Amino acid sequence: MDFWIKAAQLFLSLAILVTLHELGHFLPAKLFKTRIEKFYLFFNPWLSIFRYKKVKGVKKTAWFTKESPKEWNEDQHSTEWGLGWLPLGGYVKIAGMIDESMDTEQMKQPAQPWEFRSKKAWQRLIIMIGGVTVNLILGYIIYIGVIFMWGQTELKQDKLQAGLSVHPYLKKYHMQSGDIVLSVEGQKVLNLDDLNKGIMLRDARELTIKHADGSTENITLPKDADQEFFQAGAMPAFGLRSKANVVADVVPGTNAEKAKLKKDDKILLVNEKPIEYFDDLQNELFECKGKTADLTILRGKDTLTLKSNVTKEGTIGFQTNAKVIIDSSAIQEKNYGFGESIAIGFSYGTNTLTDYVSQFKFVFTKKGASSIGGFAAIGNMFPPVWDWQAFWLNTALLSIILAFMNILPIPALDGGHVVFLLYEMITGKEAPQKILEYAQYVGIVLLLGLMIYANGNDLIRWLF
Repeated sequence: MDFWIKAAQLFLSLAILVTLHELGHFLPAKLFKTRIEKFYLFFNPWLSIFRYKKVKGVKKTAWFTKESPKEWNEDQHSTEWGLGWLPLGGYVKIAGMIDESMDTEQMKQPAQPWEFRSKKAWQRLIIMIGGVTVNLILGYIIYIGVIFMWGQTELKQDKLQAGLSVHPYLKKYHMQSGDIVLSVEGQKVLNLDDLNKGIMLRDARELTIKHADGSTENITLPKDADQEFFQAGAMPAFGLRSKANVVADVVPGTNAEKAKLKKDDKILLVNEKPIEYFDDLQNELFECKGKTADLTILRGKDTLTLKSNVTKEGTIGFQTNAKVIIDSSAIQEKNYGFGESIAIGFSYGTNTLTDYVSQFKFVFTKKGASSIGGFAAIGNMFPPVWDWQAFWLNTALLSIILAFMNILPIPALDGGHVVFLLYEMITGKEAPQKILEYAQYVGIVLLLGLMIYANGNDLIRWLF
């Protein structure tokens, strides 16, 4: 059931984003009197689930057809609307344009006034950036709406009785669980998400720490702390302390499964050290990374001792039960008026965009490349229960990601078309049609290769 709930959320989110993205191309094309031959949600190679078109003023529909009915193709003045079966995106087929349809026969005919290629360069540019513009604006609008409807969580440091959970790797910088981060770069910490992203993505390096004994210390992290923490797996670096020592799931094929750890086992001791908080468990496993750990567990009424190998990242391969936050009262909801929501939502959207761009510094590493995921990874962003707040936050994030990825100067993406249009506007010369065709082929191959690689990573993680 969890799978289907996540899949339904992903499907709805993509349907909204793809439809609005394509409308971003459709509307300016119509404004400049450019003929739109097809508008499809999802791709339809070999088969369309649904087709609709006005043929000479008469409404026509078709279900599960391999191609458009012959009489439809004789009427090119109206748009064919359809639903494809392959949920990898969508498209609008604009007359007189080299796109993913690779309709080169049309391009051999004399240019017609209603075709894309007959329009002025600045008009074609507006048509091409329309989808990206809509996705970017949509992301900001959703964030504004979410903050207005649900507010934001805020950390009240004076109510942290147990301190923060600190990743054990940070001991080398004089930080450990029970400490409290008072400020980052001189700014009070109001949100743990911003704290972690500040270090990993925004180059925040100056921290003021209040230790468990009441003393305070100013700590300066090295310039490359982001890459260091990423390679060490120290993410997130900070969190709220929780009691979570009951095994909820054992990942197949991992050291935990080999050690005979089972669901509902309660972990009492690791190397004879008592486990009170989740970070105690995390810390003890991290201390024996690359070695063997002794786990004392309670299974039903029996107390057992298991031996498990520990990975170099300090894990063995299991998930704990739903965490019971110790200082839950330290997290409070703060609501905002509509005017405040606009300012905060805009800032949230801008940070989301810049953070996503900043993450690419990790992608171009061996560990980062192996962490790239496809549709399974995207689907796992959504919770296993239907939560509208989480749904809209994830949809806003995907909208901004879609905007950024589409504007990249890669052939077959909107950004690839924009590059050729800018070249034309600067030089006054159109790029040769053959160059456009070859670039489109190269772009399609690159995108398919990336898609296969990303989804292959998902498959490998699932199998192994």
